Amino acid sequence: METIAWNALADPNRRAILHLLLAGPRPVGELSEACGLSQPSTSKHLRVLREAGLVRVVPDAQRRLYALIPTPMAELDAWLAPYRRLWNSSLDALDRRLDAGDAERHDDGPARRRKPDERKDPEKS
Repeated sequence: METIAWNALADPNRRAILHLLLAGPRPVGELSEACGLSQPSTSKHLRVLREAGLVRVVPDAQRRLYALIPTPMAELDAWLAPYRRLWNSSLDALDRRLDAGDAERHDDGPARRRKPDERKDPEKS
């Protein structure tokens, strides 16, 4: 995937715009309102996304709608696939370890957690 697309995805506002466009094409005003950004700021983000090849302009009478281009996202997904397998195996190992810890605690009986207001009385110790 091109560096420009990676740079475009680095900004959380642009990722939010892409997320909104998953539901379908939207005008800049609707995107601005949903993201809590000014229209000029949203337009700048849309320009970066358009130049990165992640969105396109769809004319609709007098309006300009912005739509997601799915191909670059599929390329990103394909690039991330080996890393996802690595993360999944690490998460599976963590899950097995946590399950083993739960089993050990249940074998020894329930562990009682002390409430924050329960303090040891120094005279009873």
